[in-house]
Amino acid sequence: MGKRIKVGVLFETDFYENEIFYYQHRFQEEEIELHFMSRLWGNPSLTFKGHEYQIKMDCNESFECLTDKELAAFSAIIVPAGMVADRLRYTEDVNKVPPATQFLARAFANKKIIKGIICHGLWLTAPMPELVRGRRMTCHNNLIGDAKAYGVNYVNEDLVVDGDLVSARTGGHCHLMARQIISMIKR
Repeated sequence: MGKRIKVGVLFETDFYENEIFYYQHRFQEEEIELHFMSRLWGNPSLTFKGHEYQIKMDCNESFECLTDKELAAFSAIIVPAGMVADRLRYTEDVNKVPPATQFLARAFANKKIIKGIICHGLWLTAPMPELVRGRRMTCHNNLIGDAKAYGVNYVNEDLVVDGDLVSARTGGHCHLMARQIISMIKR
């Protein structure tokens, strides 16, 4: 039995159901373990609701508990579309970087981990724009101004790859992102 391939997806309420369901099926087809991770606030699990259809989905993994060694076992971390990034960038102490952004910074520090940011997922980098400054990326059309303010080299394409960073324009382009990440993992 070979090494298990793991992909993490950050998760919260107002997720884009079609994107999440696509990942559940597409990564499974490639025998890649998908792990949905969020802030659990001391709970063993939380139930989140989707944006379009209000579909409920449980999450029982916390990114806050992962050690650097455990994080390094992931081949990719995806920040999905919808309002997930906006909800995850909450911080109790306005003088501190939100825990989800701190987690993403840890993933960015490891060049072996592919980072996938799709649509409004770019918002999670707002507290630490240095994560994406100077990087080639795409994002939702509504966030082009944000991307430029963060110092991103915005590219007007549906999918953009810049080394270990893969970005896609909207949740409707999740198939492009998944295909690209799988291709990079399986090299």
